[in-house]
Amino acid sequence: MCNDRTAEQNIEWLKRRGLLSRRDFAKLGLGAAFIAALPAAADALNVMEQDVTITTTDGEADCYFVHPAEGSHAAVIIWPDIMGLRPAFRMMGKRLAESGYSVLVVNPYYRTATAPVIQPGESFSDPEVRPRLIQHYRSLSAETNVTDARAFAAWLDAQDAVATSRLIGTMGYCMGGPMTFRTAAALPSRIGAGASFHGGGLVTDEDGSPHNLVPDMNAAFLIAIADNDDQQDPEAKTVLANTFDENMLFAEVEVYEDAMHGWCPPDSQVYNEEQAERAWSRLLMLFDRHLA
Repeated sequence: MCNDRTAEQNIEWLKRRGLLSRRDFAKLGLGAAFIAALPAAADALNVMEQDVTITTTDGEADCYFVHPAEGSHAAVIIWPDIMGLRPAFRMMGKRLAESGYSVLVVNPYYRTATAPVIQPGESFSDPEVRPRLIQHYRSLSAETNVTDARAFAAWLDAQDAVATSRLIGTMGYCMGGPMTFRTAAALPSRIGAGASFHGGGLVTDEDGSPHNLVPDMNAAFLIAIADNDDQQDPEAKTVLANTFDENMLFAEVEVYEDAMHGWCPPDSQVYNEEQAERAWSRLLMLFDRHLA
């Protein structure tokens, strides 16, 4: 990891910010992968945070909601990667809130389990963990993504901390990349910007391919592609750029050199701090310009 803190210093940093519970701390061993401490937001605002439960068509979704302590702000929905809602995504949500957004980090797996669905130090690469995560993943579909997105947006619009006069942003990682496309297409009048970080399956040969949803959107996009993902499908970036261009929508489509799939979350085994920070800066610029 590109981080000059020790594991113990990172854990202590997470405890101070309220992102690591006593239970999580007790389960963290010296051999566990640790979360890199993210740089503080410039001119960070004081924030309020809470665990919330949101009623959807399929049940009760446990989510993390964090927002500036004062005023109402543009809302953002964060779709985690396949490992779900966990301390690393709470950290990213809190950091975004400190930059002036009311942020909802969702548990996409609420139909099968409350978050977190992994323990500190576990990862998708673990042979014993992978089947468990895939089982949760199979509870999802394009249809559940759309119904969830509508429920989450409606819940946000009912919160005092959300400025309903401003557009909503959405962002997703890995499997969350396609979810941002479906969210933007399902709510074209509310979603003003979306961002996909090392999103998987954005361009496929199927009719339901996320890139085919672009004509239904009114959102600007940031599409940050992992270097090794691009090597496996070098045409995808061109298809994405052309599709947004044909529909007269802004899209910044870029391959991040030397960044491996999964490079953005700070608990990733392939976390690349330099490229993750560059992607974050582009995200803030996108939201600043398009969530009016």
